[in-house]
Amino acid sequence: MRSSSPAARRSSRCRAAVLPACLVLLTACGTGTQAVLTGTPSVTGREPGAPTSTAEVDVQRDGIEPAVVTGVRYAAHDTYDRVVVDLKGEVPGYTVRWVEQFLEEGSGKPIEARGGTYLQVTLSPADAHDAAGKPTWTGGPVFPANLDNLTEVIRTGDFEGHVGIGLVLARQAAFQLNEQGDPSRLIIDVAH
Repeated sequence: MRSSSPAARRSSRCRAAVLPACLVLLTACGTGTQAVLTGTPSVTGREPGAPTSTAEVDVQRDGIEPAVVTGVRYAAHDTYDRVVVDLKGEVPGYTVRWVEQFLEEGSGKPIEARGGTYLQVTLSPADAHDAAGKPTWTGGPVFPANLDNLTEVIRTGDFEGHVGIGLVLARQAAFQLNEQGDPSRLIIDVAH
């Protein structure tokens, strides 16, 4: 039950004003540059923090040591599917873009995928292997997800400082990105 006292309403307004200010401060942190590429915005508006855009993203981070992808995990939430890329080292630069098909990093060969639409995530500088060449993200290259929108995750490559991750979706939907540290992670939420 929601309180209707004046003090409760002031407290609620105060919390509502503080959250956007905190988000602005958090967004301003970091050394990367971000450019939003062309895309069609789409608003879900179903829950706070829900994905709200289909615009492609390009974040460049030059001059850092390559991050090592140690794994990719995924889970369903009420209104979105979450993909977490676990990293050793700093969060690298990344691009997220809609593609007609997935191509293998290096060879350019098409990768077989069945779904409604494809979202390609490319990390750089990054590797999915250690100094001896042993894979650090094992299994696959196709990982069945079978979530509400995310049907598969595909390792599209690990070549010359680029790691490709393909998200096979049942349908195109809004997404959002979030970087976390200690340990480093790149989080991609895709609306249902």
